[in-house]
Amino acid sequence: MAAQPEEWQMGFQRAATDVMEQIIWFERYTLVFLVPIVLLVLGLIAWVLIRYRASRNPVPSRTSHNTTIEIIWTVGPIVILLLLAVPSFQLLTKQYSPPSEPEITVKATGYQWYWGYEYQTDDGEEIVFDQLLLRDIDREQQQKQDLEIYPRLLAVDNELVVPVDTTVRVLVTAADVLHSWAVPAFGVKMDAVPGRLNETWFRANEEGLYYGQCSELCGKDHAFMPLAVRVVSRAEFEEWTTLARQDLGEANRTLIARIEARRKLAELAE
Repeated sequence: MAAQPEEWQMGFQRAATDVMEQIIWFERYTLVFLVPIVLLVLGLIAWVLIRYRASRNPVPSRTSHNTTIEIIWTVGPIVILLLLAVPSFQLLTKQYSPPSEPEITVKATGYQWYWGYEYQTDDGEEIVFDQLLLRDIDREQQQKQDLEIYPRLLAVDNELVVPVDTTVRVLVTAADVLHSWAVPAFGVKMDAVPGRLNETWFRANEEGLYYGQCSELCGKDHAFMPLAVRVVSRAEFEEWTTLARQDLGEANRTLIARIEARRKLAELAE
């Protein structure tokens, strides 16, 4: 699974976390109110333009008050706002309430124009690397020739690797200007502010490669600052971390080769 934008896409990407599933539900829920309201207002405007135009209504009404209408247009919006507010507060609470204590903590630092990552481990052997836009000349070396899986302007050289079904805490900051760490499939968007440490989290329910981008205007190469998160099994993650401490490039190549072999076996089985 590679979560990325698709041609002619009108809605959200497929959810990979419980938070994103609730965001998608809330969007559809709000449309239940918004669509009738827009149609009602449009109908009222059309009715007024036709029924009360000067040629049909040369003597305008001097009615100044209508108690029934005033009660309706006061109570109605209050009820609608309450129906929208309750689930929105529930969603907001969920976004800031991890289901468990974070098992992995990663610091993401925004630079002009790439991301830097630092895994915080108990043994003190930190994994530190930068994540830059993948260049076409590096595709073959990094085994990323498939444009469907590694699309232009979204693929990166070093993905952030995390295990599936694991609560991951991300500490977000910036070294120069404002950036924003955002992964649509996770329902995560957190501003990276110089001199400040913001915190977010995610818990991916499905293995795959998930793409995002800096979502804060940060300079001339803002459009070339993607980010990618690769979600793998816990066994693959542990093997990757062991290799990454010695040689990050070899760890990534080994992980990709294993994933590609499994994908080809699945295709043959079908």
